Amino acid sequence: MDPTPTTPPGWTQAPEAGQVRLQGDWILDHALEMAARLREIPGDVASVDASGVGRIDSAGMMQLARFARRRELADDALHFSESHLPLVQLIEDVPDDRPRRKRDYGFAAALERLGRATHTVGRNIVELLGFTGENLVKLLRLLRQPRRFRLTATVSHMEQVGLDALPLVALLSYLVGAVIAFLGSTILADFGAEIFVVELVSIAFLREFAVLLTAIVLAGRTASAFTAQIGSMKAREEIDAIRTLGLDPIELLVIPRLVALLVMLPLLTFVAMMAGLAGGVTVGAFDLEIPPQMYLARMEETMQVRHFLVGMSKAPVFAMVIGLIGCLEGMRVQGSAQSVGERTTSSVVQTISLVIIIDALAALWFMNMGW
Repeated sequence: MDPTPTTPPGWTQAPEAGQVRLQGDWILDHALEMAARLREIPGDVASVDASGVGRIDSAGMMQLARFARRRELADDALHFSESHLPLVQLIEDVPDDRPRRKRDYGFAAALERLGRATHTVGRNIVELLGFTGENLVKLLRLLRQPRRFRLTATVSHMEQVGLDALPLVALLSYLVGAVIAFLGSTILADFGAEIFVVELVSIAFLREFAVLLTAIVLAGRTASAFTAQIGSMKAREEIDAIRTLGLDPIELLVIPRLVALLVMLPLLTFVAMMAGLAGGVTVGAFDLEIPPQMYLARMEETMQVRHFLVGMSKAPVFAMVIGLIGCLEGMRVQGSAQSVGERTTSSVVQTISLVIIIDALAALWFMNMGW
């Protein structure tokens, strides 16, 4: 049987200024002709209409994509027919491992990069706010319909988030508390005021360091795990299968992780407070000659409950930030192992940065309020 006849590729000038129309079959059999026809296109062309192309394969699509990059055409400069759009999307999703062009360090290029970065940050903020609203709505729905709540999955995530992280959080908090007490005593010794190390360690850990250290540890440990778990499911199309079964991925995957963090992060914060204070007691007993009984008595006299409440009030906020960003970045995975790694890195960077920013703003607000 004779092969299906093909039409050589070609192009004609469109009535619109700066546009050409492609015609014929842009397939691998005409690879050399495709390259020749594209070289003939005038340099002032700003858009290419490929809706009249008969047949096109990946070779033709990549030729057109490279032509657009070489001519520095806009993202929407190539127009394809509806039947060719799936192939366009497939080619766009394939990573390009060729060496990139040398970076332009001019002022205009720097301004362009700044604008793109600002646009990306704004888009991420909008997506995070939308994802937060969706989760809050579904949490309220669970209050009205408790039978939809997945207790087994939540308890499993509580073990992973809380119990498995407990030794690390306690050890780090103990060591940081000891370091703060030692450094504080070194400075205060010049004024004969070593006893004020008690207030220094207590206020620092009750208000700031305990919840901040706990949130940073969980941001690096838990947010990355959430992103990797959900991202792997997204890459294997398991989330699409969940939707096909009529289940809600938010209720199935996100809500249990979010509730687990909301429960365990305050508990870990309390453990971090106790461990940090224990570090201060240890340094006081062995380096400052402050007996534990005297240290605890001084802390009882000078500390107020508001310091503890200020620190604990930040824990649920940090839990929401860590859980939402970790799960959102997992949902944004595109379908490749490279995308999973990129989103995992992005979730850790975003959560740690946002936790520190929120903590700084909260510290200024509480200070100005006199709390």
